[in-house]
Amino acid sequence: MKQINVGLLGFGMAGRLFHGPTITSTNGLNLFKVRETKAPNIAIIKERYPDTIIVNDTNEILNDPSIELIIVATPNVTHHAVATQALMADKHVIVDKPFTVTSGEATQLIDLAKSKNKLLTVYQNRRWDSDFRTVKKVINSNLLGNLVEYEAHYDRFRNTIRPDTWKEDGVLGTGLLYDLGSHLIDQALVLFGLPKTVMADLRTQRNNATIIDNFEMILDYGKLKVTLKGGMLIKEQLPHFIILGNNGAFVKYGMDVQEEALLTGNAPNKTTNWGEEPENLWGTMNTEFNGIEFRGKVKSEAGNYVGFYENVYKAIIGEAELEVKPEQARNVIRVIELAMQSHKERCRIEFS
Repeated sequence: MKQINVGLLGFGMAGRLFHGPTITSTNGLNLFKVRETKAPNIAIIKERYPDTIIVNDTNEILNDPSIELIIVATPNVTHHAVATQALMADKHVIVDKPFTVTSGEATQLIDLAKSKNKLLTVYQNRRWDSDFRTVKKVINSNLLGNLVEYEAHYDRFRNTIRPDTWKEDGVLGTGLLYDLGSHLIDQALVLFGLPKTVMADLRTQRNNATIIDNFEMILDYGKLKVTLKGGMLIKEQLPHFIILGNNGAFVKYGMDVQEEALLTGNAPNKTTNWGEEPENLWGTMNTEFNGIEFRGKVKSEAGNYVGFYENVYKAIIGEAELEVKPEQARNVIRVIELAMQSHKERCRIEFS
């Protein structure tokens, strides 16, 4: 099997929690070098990945001819500049979500990748969540009939401001809309395509916060209304997914179990039954189809974050089509821009 050397730029939460464990669990990928300067993160790299080279200069990865694939896991506002450097160095590039802070920046990267004939994608790992894969299965089954409402939540409870983090500094590209919102938007676009209009209410609710920490978006698809919500002051668990059709409904509580497993230091290649949800997290369907009534639990599909990297690997060697296309990721950023415009102008905005 062909081995592809990977350079990881950044070992903060994204690099440490998601990229490191999934890269090293993917056949054909070798976590060759990591750029990191913080001592606690360097200690983790040495402990978990003793064969990985640690560098403190981005150029030591960009200029390494043995590295084919670079992951940009730097602060959001730097994604465009760093990904540009990586593409100019003739590397394939994965950018952590959100892709960029403007759709114009995203277009520039897409055009550059095409001119260099290099793969460019965005880490939309939540397409491989257990619950989202289950939602896709339920929708594709047509058991709910014609859909009229789809509602998805990403709820958190943290009523304090994290100190010393760029995620709380209030510049363009920070805040819950870019962070968790980019996942919800991507999932909606995967399921339903581009909306006709976007409407949004964006709020800053926590004391002393400078970022958007609560959002509600409505994407209009004609007869189907898609509502996407997220907040930082949600103490009580709300449904993660609500899907309503003219035949019935599907409701799902609880979050995908992979992030929690990664937080405890587990990894896909070291864990049996990776991504499998316990029965208490399975969603409930209540529907009537062809005269047959059904109400009960729907077994969750297994989550599989490694699936993202497996697809990237196969796309690089020419054995598969890229699943997370950069144009799709640009559309996510465009929806965010229209949401901000909608909030400012207090009106629905046509998707353009």
